[in-house]
Amino acid sequence: MEAGSVANTLLSGACVLFTLGMFSTGLSDLRHMRMTRRVDNVQFLPFLTTDVNNLSWLSYGILKGDGTLIVVNTVGAVLQTLYISVYLHYCPRKRAVLLQTATLLGVLLLGFGYFWLLVPNIEARLQQLGLFCSVFTISMYLSPLTDLAKVIQTKSTQSLSFSLTIATLLTSASWTLYGFQLRDPYIMVPNFPGILTSFIRLWLFWKYPQEQDRNYQLLQT
Repeated sequence: MEAGSVANTLLSGACVLFTLGMFSTGLSDLRHMRMTRRVDNVQFLPFLTTDVNNLSWLSYGILKGDGTLIVVNTVGAVLQTLYISVYLHYCPRKRAVLLQTATLLGVLLLGFGYFWLLVPNIEARLQQLGLFCSVFTISMYLSPLTDLAKVIQTKSTQSLSFSLTIATLLTSASWTLYGFQLRDPYIMVPNFPGILTSFIRLWLFWKYPQEQDRNYQLLQT
């Protein structure tokens, strides 16, 4: 096997491993919901937006014929749908959650209808679908910036997950390299914000370590 082929296989494997590792961080929320039979301190919107993101990239992967994208986003969509189902089961206010779900899924179905029915040219469809996936992924990576501002304000990183930060950094970096390898800007470009926000989180962990958080909280009380 040629060196280039080995490198490609390793990079593809890294994308699968790191991404599924990032998706599996939701298993702790799943365990919490099942043990407590409550959804306290569990955010629903990240499950929903990640599921929509997975389904979008799955469509892109199928259209492009990319096995790595297909495997990762199929497993990711299954996991996120599981998280959503368990959240709905234990959530006391199901109406608002169902409304959010129906709205985003409706937008997704309209988008799929447009891409698959109204854009007959496969190359144009691939480009427009790739652009949609890229914009959606970038918005997901940039959405936590308000939470990071709150961390700076409170001088506490208790709301941040160090393991998720590392998983996001490794995932974003591997997909950036994968997109560069394929010369696919729709895969490469949207993962730069993930790298950027991960480094910001790591800086915040260094700036406000956990021990400092505890001392800060004691002073506040």
